[in-house]
Amino acid sequence: MKPLINIENLAVELQAKLILSDVSLSLGKGEILGLVGPSGCGKTTLLNTLAGFIEQSSGSIEISSGEQVKKITLDTMLPAEQRNIGMIFQDYALFPHLSVSENICFGLKNIAKAEQSARCEELLSLLELSELSARYPHELSGGQQQRVAIARALAPQPSLLLLDEPFSNIDARLRHELMIEIRQLLKRLGMTAIFVTHNKDEVFTFADKIAVMNQGKVLQVGEPAQVCQQPNSWQVADFLQLGCWLPVTLLNETENLKVTSLIGQTTGDTLITAVGDNTTVENHTDSALNLQLLVKPNDLELSEQAENNVIIEHISVTQQGYHYLLSSIEQNNALAFKQLSFYSQNLYVLGTELAIKLSGQHFLLYPTGPIIKANN
Repeated sequence: MKPLINIENLAVELQAKLILSDVSLSLGKGEILGLVGPSGCGKTTLLNTLAGFIEQSSGSIEISSGEQVKKITLDTMLPAEQRNIGMIFQDYALFPHLSVSENICFGLKNIAKAEQSARCEELLSLLELSELSARYPHELSGGQQQRVAIARALAPQPSLLLLDEPFSNIDARLRHELMIEIRQLLKRLGMTAIFVTHNKDEVFTFADKIAVMNQGKVLQVGEPAQVCQQPNSWQVADFLQLGCWLPVTLLNETENLKVTSLIGQTTGDTLITAVGDNTTVENHTDSALNLQLLVKPNDLELSEQAENNVIIEHISVTQQGYHYLLSSIEQNNALAFKQLSFYSQNLYVLGTELAIKLSGQHFLLYPTGPIIKANN
C-alpha cells in the first residue's frame, strides 16, 4: 500500500545550527505515529516543518490526497495553507473571542455557509460538543477545549493531522479515557496522525507506531511493543526506561561470548548484542568499547549462596511491591553502579546489604563507550 506521507532524508537548519538530519519516515492511511525523545531533540521542529511553518533545508515530503500526490522539496515548496495538514498545538490556540462553533468554522471560509454549518454540526456531534456550541473557550474544561481544537483541525478535512503534546494539559485522571476516545474517533475517520509526546505510556495507548528521536535524528521506528522488546541502540532503551544499566566486562572467551559484572556473569546463550550499524560486540573485541547490560527488575533475584554485593539506597512503594534502588557495595571499581532497580514483597531497611544475582533468560548488551576487557 502506498504511504499517505513519505519523508525522505529531511534536514532542517536554523540559525546555522542543524536541527533535523536525515529524517526518513512513512505512514499509511489511518496510521497513528507517536514521536518521542528527549527535550530539544527536534520533535516539534519536525511537526512544524511538515505543517509548513518551518522551511526544510533538504530532503522531500510527499503527501497523498486521494489521487493527488504533493511532493515538497526546496524547489517545490508549498505554503502551509496548501498542504492540507491539520495542526493542534499544545495550548490548543483557540480564539478566545469566538464560540465553539465559530472556532470550528474558522478554517471553512472558502466553502458555502450551508456546507460550513453541516460540517460543524457533524463534528459537534462526533466530539460530543453539541450542547457546548455557544460557549467560549474560557467556559470549557481542558478536555472540552481539546475536543474543540480537534474539531477545528478536522473541519477542513485534512489528509494528515499533527498534534503537539495533545494530552499534556489534561488532568491525569481523565487523560487515559480521553486518549482512547480520541484514538477511536481518528480510527473511525481513517485519519492519519503524528503526535509528539514525552510520555511513552501515551504511545502505547494512542499510537500504532513509535519513532524515537535523539539529536535531530530518528533512531528507530516500529510498533511500540517491538521497539520496546528490541531497542536498536542504548539511546532508545535509555529514553524508554526499559531497565537499568549494569556495567560489564568482556571476558577473553574464544568459543563463547561471556561478560561479568559485580553481581555475576552471563554467557552468549543469554546475550543479545545490540550494537547497531550491522556490527556486533564480537567484532569489536580488539577496540575500546564500554559495555552495558540492560537489566530489568525481573532479571534479578536474591542469592542465598553469594556474599552481599549491594546496598539499599532508596525505598518506595509500588503496585508491584517494594521498589529498591541498589548500589554496589564495592565502589572503587570500574564496574561499580549506583541505581539498579529491584522489586520485592519483603520490606528491608534503608542501608541493608543484600546478595543479588542475574537470573534473566535474555539480556541486551550495548556498547556505550570504551570496552573494559578482563581475563578469566
